[in-house]
Amino acid sequence: MKALVYLGPGKRALADRPKPLVELPTDALVKVSKTTICGTDLHILKGDVPTVATGRILGHEGVGTIEQVGPAVSYFKPGDRVLISCITSCGKCANCRKGLYSHCAQGGWILGNTIDGTQAEFVRIPWADTSLYRLPETVDDEQFVMLSDIFPTGYECGVLNGKVSPGGTIAIVGAGPIGLATLLTAQFYAPAEIIMVDVDDHRLETAKQLGATQLVNSRQEDAAERVMELSGGRGVDAAIEAVGVPETFELCESIVAPGGVIANIGVHGRSVELHLEKLWSQNVTLTTRLVDTVSTPLLLKTVLSGRLQPLSLITHRFALAEIGTAYDTFGQAAETRALKVLISSGR
Repeated sequence: MKALVYLGPGKRALADRPKPLVELPTDALVKVSKTTICGTDLHILKGDVPTVATGRILGHEGVGTIEQVGPAVSYFKPGDRVLISCITSCGKCANCRKGLYSHCAQGGWILGNTIDGTQAEFVRIPWADTSLYRLPETVDDEQFVMLSDIFPTGYECGVLNGKVSPGGTIAIVGAGPIGLATLLTAQFYAPAEIIMVDVDDHRLETAKQLGATQLVNSRQEDAAERVMELSGGRGVDAAIEAVGVPETFELCESIVAPGGVIANIGVHGRSVELHLEKLWSQNVTLTTRLVDTVSTPLLLKTVLSGRLQPLSLITHRFALAEIGTAYDTFGQAAETRALKVLISSGR
């Protein structure tokens, strides 16, 4: 089969790899129809994720059809259309029983990390009964690919951890796909103001179309001063970091209101400064989280009802044979205006 293989920092290739097999009774083999590229995949290619070995098939998002199941899989059968969760969970360990699926003793974020992932024609899914979600036959695959990762991530790590509430003021720092997914799901809770901060005017304009009430271009003005001005000098109730670099984290520290929340989403490859000399007396909460995907069933319902529109984030479409171009397009988003790229691998 064809698959996108990591060959070390800065190196990748579309290569022929053996079709995976059902190895354990709880496994399922899924024929992937749609997948996508995540910002985390770009971090891997930069060498920021040392757990990813050379030769690993990348990708942790996708939709497909079950081709084979192990004898212990009871909830799914061959022919079922499924959403592949970016988080694999056994459903039985102490962390899974607490809803911390991302820290499953036998799973967590392993797809495209410590086991081969979804940017391929086929993928083996461990613990299939608790790591896949059945999809209705009547809906299009495309709108559900975004529910593998970015929408649960934005919702759980940003909106829920940020305690977004009716009438509140929030700032989302970073208008990339994760930031925009956070913007869309934050509107479930009717905040009065949603301030989007980014360096790209096109992404900011997209954010406005999707519901942002105020836009701040941090390349053109002092973002901290502008956000404080927009919030009446008080700061924001939730400062949501959706980039993963020191500058944006420190911006969140500068704009959070007393009693507010700094909710980190970004994948940080470098250390950041925590300014406790300023924050120690401000009753501020700082949250971190790797997505647990506990919200996936809820988000599936919002898509099926039409309340959530994931297709609004898809800007480019490619075949699996074009995945190299897809990576270039996604990695050069400022020039290509890419948000999410969709990759079709069906034959």
